[in-house]
Amino acid sequence: MATNLDYYAVLEVSRDADGTEIKKAYRRLAMKYHPDRNPGDTEAETRFKEINEAYDVLKDDQKRAAYDRFGHAAFEGGGPGAGPGGFDFGGGGLGDIFEQMFGDMMGGRRGGRRAGADLQVQVSITFAEAFSGVKKQITVPTRVTCESCDGTGSADKDQPPEVCPSCHGAGKVRAQQGFFFVERPCPTCHGSGRLIRNPCKVCHGTGTVEKNRTLEVAIPAGVEDGTRIRLSGEGEAGGAGVTPGDLYVHISVEPHPLFQRDGANIYCRVPVRMTQAALGTEIEVPVVDGSRTKVKIPAGTQTGENFRLRGKGFSVLRSSARGDMYIQVVVETPRHLTRRQRELLEEFEADGGGHDKGSPESTGFFSKVKDFFEGKL
Repeated sequence: MATNLDYYAVLEVSRDADGTEIKKAYRRLAMKYHPDRNPGDTEAETRFKEINEAYDVLKDDQKRAAYDRFGHAAFEGGGPGAGPGGFDFGGGGLGDIFEQMFGDMMGGRRGGRRAGADLQVQVSITFAEAFSGVKKQITVPTRVTCESCDGTGSADKDQPPEVCPSCHGAGKVRAQQGFFFVERPCPTCHGSGRLIRNPCKVCHGTGTVEKNRTLEVAIPAGVEDGTRIRLSGEGEAGGAGVTPGDLYVHISVEPHPLFQRDGANIYCRVPVRMTQAALGTEIEVPVVDGSRTKVKIPAGTQTGENFRLRGKGFSVLRSSARGDMYIQVVVETPRHLTRRQRELLEEFEADGGGHDKGSPESTGFFSKVKDFFEGKL
């Protein structure tokens, strides 16, 4: 590895860049020049090693201070910042990239001070409750802070947990295996980063106990089926000094027998008798807010025609607006006719009930069928 590199130039940051900027630059460049993305590219491999070397120094406040003052001389001959360089999968390097991508999904943070576990609960609400919003009481089996030891895990409140001397509170130790560094949970404190000399008799040193908690969840108007609500800090307690996890409430909206929802719009399928559709009529339909409204069905209405009612639809999430309601007409053909009804319909048909202007779709269809058989189509 070359020793005359300008580490700031390698990471493409200024000398006054803070730790966040340095880490962000490192992740971007490491992903760009990673050997797996550039197979057989020796130049990319060299660049990747330089990026790791620079980050290994600049991410550490002590190494960075030494480098700023003495340059590369600070790392020669076992100086204060001397280290193996190269790939470091423990204290930075690709470990940081994978931690950023997968750390939260694994339910923890780097080091022994992990957050408490996240919890999930399913809540079912009615269609009307989703429209108006509702508050629900939920019971969550979880772990809460032990009251006996105030979450310290120690039976003696005057003797709080000690920082583990083996990992210095990190909860893990690194061991070199050939070219790589491997991190493992600290065997002394079992990954907690602390030692308790006299464990609490109630929680056995964990700082938490199992308990059912009752919470009130405010579900806003306009939520859809599958909506997830996050309650920060309402998950499992993590013990003394550890951030609690989060609680995720998954909303399930029960289907409605009359309405179908598409976002903020509502569709209502309304059957209309054949005579009503032919002659025209006025029907009364329900609205999701519990009111009623009248809809005029003009003469000659066909199955599938929609009538739009503005502002009669579903609530819009975090807004006072509402969607629209669509009346979908289905013309119903009568069954089990009486003798008189059949006679009337036969008279209607004989009187030209199926003429071209009266039934344009069927007339047009059978005209095309005739052309098809005559080879015109």
